[in-house]
Amino acid sequence: MLPKSWPIISSRLERAFRIFNLRMDRARSPLTGAEHDFVVLESAPWVNIIPLTPTQEVILIRQYRHGIREVTLEIPGGLVEAADTPLTAAKRELMEETGYRGETWIDLGYVHPNPAIQDNRCHTFLALGVTPAGPQALDEKEDIAVLLRPLAEIPRLIREGEISHALVVAAFWRFFMEYRSSAP
Repeated sequence: MLPKSWPIISSRLERAFRIFNLRMDRARSPLTGAEHDFVVLESAPWVNIIPLTPTQEVILIRQYRHGIREVTLEIPGGLVEAADTPLTAAKRELMEETGYRGETWIDLGYVHPNPAIQDNRCHTFLALGVTPAGPQALDEKEDIAVLLRPLAEIPRLIREGEISHALVVAAFWRFFMEYRSSAP
């Protein structure tokens, strides 16, 4: 027998922060009838972009991530703001973080970053024909270095742990397993 949805008994906002809300849900187990409390992080959707130049180089970024207190190697990405679609957010984030623009955009789908405690999605887009278009437009909490790496190096960078952000790894999995294997 497959698991069933848990009926929500109550739901309340505990606290609002700049990038997420903390929500408390009380739900009933359909199996036992017992009630349990759950913490949920409500967040706007996120976007990730795999920017690929005409010469098959990926635009990557290095930035400090306070959660792990380290500089990471990633692809550009960010929050989908209220007035955005995921695609418009992806185009904006690519330009702001890197100063590059893409000619052709392909939606590679989405993942749920952590469905046990988060309610959002992370959308991934492939930007083809990416070329420089102007300076970066970083906000006061960003310090981002832009670098280019051959697409062929990405699996090694993941395997060796240089790219370790789970959502970036998921984005490249989608690219290599779903798009690249079916591309003409």
